[in-house]
Amino acid sequence: MELSDANLQTLTEYLKKTLDPDPAIRRPAEKFLESVEGSQNYPLLLLTLLEKSQENVIKVCASVTFKNYIKRNWRIVEDEPNKICESDRIAIKANIVPLMLSSPEQIQKQLSDAISIIGREDFPQKWPDLLTEMVNRFQSGDFHVINGVLRTAHSLFKRYRHEFKSNELWTEIKLVLDAFALPLTNLFKATIELCSTHANDASALKVLFSSLVLIAKLFYSLNFQDLPEFFEDNMETWMTNFHTLLTLDNKLLQTDDEEEAGLLELLKSQICDNAALYAQKYDEEFQPYLPRFVTAIWNLLVTTGQEVKYDLLVSNAIQFLASVCERPHYKHLFEDQNTLTSICEKVIVPNMEFRAADEEAFEDNSEEYIRRDLEGSDIDTRRRAACDLVRGLCKFFEGPVTGIFSGYVNSMLQEYAKNPSVNWKHKDAAIYLVTSLASKAQTQKHGITKANELVNLMEFFVNHILPDLKSPSVNEFPVLKADGIKYIMIFRSQVPKEQLLLSIPLLINHLQAESIVVHTYAAHALERLFTVRGTNNTILITAAEMAPFVEVLLTNLFKALTLPGSSENEYIMKAIMRSFSLLQESIIPYIPSVITQLTQKLLAVSKNPSKPHFNHYMFESICLSIRITCKANPDAVGSFEEALFMVFTEILQNDVQEFIPYVFQVMSLLLEMHKNEIPSSYMALFPHLLQPVLWERTGNIPPLVRLLQAYLERGANTIASAAADKIPGLLGVFQKLIASKANDHQGFYLLNSIIEHMPPESVDQYRKQIFILLFQRLQNSKTTKFIKSFLVFINLYCIKYGALALQEIFDSIQPKMFGMVLEKIIIPEIQKVSGQVEKKICAVGITKILTECPPMMDTEYTKLWTPLLQALIGLFELPEDDTIPDEEHFIDIEDTPGYQTAFSQLAFAGKKEHDPVGQMVNNPRIHLAQSLHKLSTACPGRVPSMLSTSLNAEALQYLQGYLQAASVTLL
Repeated sequence: MELSDANLQTLTEYLKKTLDPDPAIRRPAEKFLESVEGSQNYPLLLLTLLEKSQENVIKVCASVTFKNYIKRNWRIVEDEPNKICESDRIAIKANIVPLMLSSPEQIQKQLSDAISIIGREDFPQKWPDLLTEMVNRFQSGDFHVINGVLRTAHSLFKRYRHEFKSNELWTEIKLVLDAFALPLTNLFKATIELCSTHANDASALKVLFSSLVLIAKLFYSLNFQDLPEFFEDNMETWMTNFHTLLTLDNKLLQTDDEEEAGLLELLKSQICDNAALYAQKYDEEFQPYLPRFVTAIWNLLVTTGQEVKYDLLVSNAIQFLASVCERPHYKHLFEDQNTLTSICEKVIVPNMEFRAADEEAFEDNSEEYIRRDLEGSDIDTRRRAACDLVRGLCKFFEGPVTGIFSGYVNSMLQEYAKNPSVNWKHKDAAIYLVTSLASKAQTQKHGITKANELVNLMEFFVNHILPDLKSPSVNEFPVLKADGIKYIMIFRSQVPKEQLLLSIPLLINHLQAESIVVHTYAAHALERLFTVRGTNNTILITAAEMAPFVEVLLTNLFKALTLPGSSENEYIMKAIMRSFSLLQESIIPYIPSVITQLTQKLLAVSKNPSKPHFNHYMFESICLSIRITCKANPDAVGSFEEALFMVFTEILQNDVQEFIPYVFQVMSLLLEMHKNEIPSSYMALFPHLLQPVLWERTGNIPPLVRLLQAYLERGANTIASAAADKIPGLLGVFQKLIASKANDHQGFYLLNSIIEHMPPESVDQYRKQIFILLFQRLQNSKTTKFIKSFLVFINLYCIKYGALALQEIFDSIQPKMFGMVLEKIIIPEIQKVSGQVEKKICAVGITKILTECPPMMDTEYTKLWTPLLQALIGLFELPEDDTIPDEEHFIDIEDTPGYQTAFSQLAFAGKKEHDPVGQMVNNPRIHLAQSLHKLSTACPGRVPSMLSTSLNAEALQYLQGYLQAASVTLL
């Protein structure tokens, strides 16, 4: 695409159409942009538009499109074409920083993100002047520009907070510090001076404080991995100013908004984070500053209001205290009983209260409430921070703290008892306090694993939790119901089994509650209870104990999906999946109605899939229905196909990308259930599965390979007779996969199934070409993973076609090739093969080469006979060689750039491990002994003499053991 006005005009029109609410206009425009994004100059046209377009909406649209284009395409993935040509890459890097700095804030943010995506790949090696270019702009004095630089630096450096330590990372951080630490410190000092100069100018202060927030965030990122020497030397400057900012209060910066945090709150909360980082990681160096920070943060907590806008600040401030009180050498700051009482009274209890804002979220924004409360994403809620502080204080002062709080809990419960309908919030706070006091250690899998001995959990459960759940109305006091259900869920490992069994019908009943939070918690609690394990690791609640409740459980779970706001509730769907898994054959009578409801749901959500977890559990539930029913009655597979195929066809025809990998997995499961020939409905689909466009998407590859393997296992003869013209297409897929380092193992899975199941004559003409392709790949890029797969393949080939056929095909490609493969690949690398079945295939294959391949006995290959036997004994007896060369460590990671649907493996569609050798050989060691015996009978004297001359003593000893075990001798 040329950089012409005509192209700019075309692009403008299509960008406009992508904003159209009508899918008939929007979709074709999106498809057009997708089709041209590979063209040279496309990104430069977008940048020109966002700089020169007269319409603001087009500027913004171009900036978002550009950022997403960079996100999808900038990364160069090995074995895949480079999607952005080099000249475009150079031009983008040359222009993007100045363009970003001169753009309005909305566009600046998008370009800043794009720079950080490019930086993640190219900085510092391929973009060495980025830092200099950014630091030079600090001199400009224009804070719009400076904030642009700070924002970009923040998005570039924030990954230092969660990267693993490595030399490469240290080198990069050092480079950044050398260039950036001093200018950042000078900017920090200058900005603070400007704040006092402009103390009465509200608009100037806003700009300056947004700079300070970004500077404080950069400080955190640059100090996260280790304490840099520069910051240690300049700690006085940073900490004194941070302390001053913490205590600063400027009326001009206060906002009227009760919800949204203002700049002052954001800055103070970041400073609390920075202080907590130093208190935790660099406490020795930070010691002189700590007491004044504790005082400042304490005063902050006592004087800050209950409004939502202060939530982040308060929770970060409490987290700071929590991190300090856990350190042994700060213990003295908290020892005094009055201090503890004061913290409990002034910080913990007020921040545990259920506020109007929480009530509003509970009723109107339940999804967000659940996410925060259940999944622990409430990292910035006051309650979570207060809980952490309770846990921190209990580390050294468990007795006194429990004592202080028990008093509070009792008085709260008394208040509630006086007038439940008015004072229910007191009980909510009491339950929360008990939970935070009692829980010392918690995991997602088991709930609370270690509890405070001083809290009587059972007594509280029986007296205060059960009565709420037993009350006849499931809709009364929804917050307390949710608290009670959560209590059961959290303490599921502490509450005795009989109490859990008592709770189950109550939880099933609460699936009917109108409140989204209550029925979601009920579903989640049931799902968690079904996974609890008792003594000797067996499931605590058995299918037999659930028998009386099966019908009502399934009815209420599916009914809950029809309640307003829960039509795609992932917790309910996960509970359905877990119930199927626990109940097994008890669900068979209900399958016809269940599968109808699941397929209707599948059809409905396939129109617009938006909840990945819900979708995943829905497909898992479908797989479980199939497995459980067909285990009892294999012929039922046909009725599942009838129920599902219509929806599947629609999903495939409408190209619902998110669902296609799942559909292939369910189809594999169904096809593997068939015992005889492939039904014609599957054969009709076979040619479509070989279309290259399906294989372009990484997420489709594992399930498609498995589906093709199922076709080969069940219907190789049908394919050979009725679809022989599709064999080249099948091999084309193998050729594509084998060329990719990420997917070559999938290519081998397919190839192994072809070799194992296809009638030999149907692949005769392609065999030599297959080997040539494998050798080309070996020459071009030999990786450990490829070698392992290659070894399994050649040994499987040897088992299937015989050792002589293997030797002949190698030597037909190039004379003496067979010897080279033995010497350079099989003998030195066989130790790397992993997996029981894989090792067995290799052992049986090598045994055949040793004992059924005449050229091994009387040509120049004979010298390799003993080393090959030694390698085989090594495969049996030595530990697996799992070393991987350094440069290969990251090849296996399926990192899909951009928005491609990743592959999600369905646990309940799992493929049974298949052993192609099967019963033919049970014990490969005995098989080796028997085969050597047979060989020595054919040529007496040869085998013992070959062994005695060059097999090492240890290997010989092992071999004697195999011969004894097989009760044979060598002649």
